[in-house]
Amino acid sequence: MENQNSQVKDVKKFGSLRRKPISLSQEKLVESGFLQAGAAIPLAIQPAVEGLNLVAWASSHRQLIEKHLSQHGAVLFRGFHLNSVADFERLIMAVSGELLEYTYRSTPRSQVSGRIYTSTEYPADQSIPLHNEMAYSRAWPMKISFCCLKAAAQGGETPIANSRMVFNRIDPKIKGRFMKKGVLYVRNYGHGLDLAWQDVFQTESKQVVEDFCRSAGLEFEWQDGNSLRTRQVCQAVATHPSTGETVWFNQAHLFHVSSLPPEVREALLSDSDEKDLPRNAYYGDGSPIEASVLDEIREIYEQQKVSFSWEEGDVLLLDNMLTAHGRAPFAGPRTVVVGMAEHFSSPDY
Repeated sequence: MENQNSQVKDVKKFGSLRRKPISLSQEKLVESGFLQAGAAIPLAIQPAVEGLNLVAWASSHRQLIEKHLSQHGAVLFRGFHLNSVADFERLIMAVSGELLEYTYRSTPRSQVSGRIYTSTEYPADQSIPLHNEMAYSRAWPMKISFCCLKAAAQGGETPIANSRMVFNRIDPKIKGRFMKKGVLYVRNYGHGLDLAWQDVFQTESKQVVEDFCRSAGLEFEWQDGNSLRTRQVCQAVATHPSTGETVWFNQAHLFHVSSLPPEVREALLSDSDEKDLPRNAYYGDGSPIEASVLDEIREIYEQQKVSFSWEEGDVLLLDNMLTAHGRAPFAGPRTVVVGMAEHFSSPDY
């Protein structure tokens, strides 16, 4: 899983990093730098004075943080000893306003407190590919934040990648095809193969599900056995509302059947038609996406990946459109919690 060009070798002390001081008021309150030479993400910020309260500092320097996010797409707060869910929640509110509920889910999470959730609850031996949160829908959070309450004994990094660079590296012919057609996501909920619709939509009411689908532009169809199928065409790329930059913004490489391990894919297709798979992705006109194209996109994500070792008390703040994130396999207990803020809807749908 390590990318030799971008993997940071178990950074233990921020003091060993390349720093540049930032003058924030009459005294220098923080210092910033990068975890790896040549990698412009994340911008890491640490206190330059003992006992600096991160929530209070962030409240007074929200515009500065926004400037850093627009430039770098990822900010890591380290050394502030933020070690409670309550403080993490207050920090997000100080920087981004009210937190969002995690609705129309794609992965299993548990609510920790308020609108703070566990990170995706996939088995520890599995990796989660780089992606932008909720890029499989027409609405998403502009900000997503992670707080490490307990670092894994081994692995468990949250790799990140610059979505602007991913877009720039993709072959123009491939980009053109996706930009013209968009991405069609087909999901089948039920049968124990993926999340149940009750978990995805956080309700037991079919009427609530139908109301949500209509408002979100999701086609829906109830199937036998209390199962549900949805279809929706969404953006393949998006324009950042503040910077005006174009970013690669979809989850075709996660939803497509080619993302499954070969043995799992073969087993599913031997028992089911492709249209009945738990999830799959097509071009927006319903034509199949070539597996080779998605392999090329996955390789570009891998080339752009930057990883660093979590330290307990770290907070990683991402602009969700500018920066993709994932998860490396890990060993030992690991607790990383997540909060999202600033709802945004695609202007193209």
